[in-house]
Amino acid sequence: MSYPSPKSKWVSLFLCIFLGVFGIHKFYEEKILMGILYICTGGLLGIGVIIDIIALIFKPNPYYP
Repeated sequence: MSYPSPKSKWVSLFLCIFLGVFGIHKFYEEKILMGILYICTGGLLGIGVIIDIIALIFKPNPYYP
């Protein structure tokens, strides 16, 4: 059984702010299918990126995806 590695809140937040429409922060969190969905839909038309930014602000650092 493998446990997820801890992720930095700040790295994920900056990736989401600058490259969120490409889903790069989802690939960083090892959520590959969500990353592909973000690429195909432009970050869920930008709404998903805004929601992710707000969610990341309130996550602890480090966090486990």
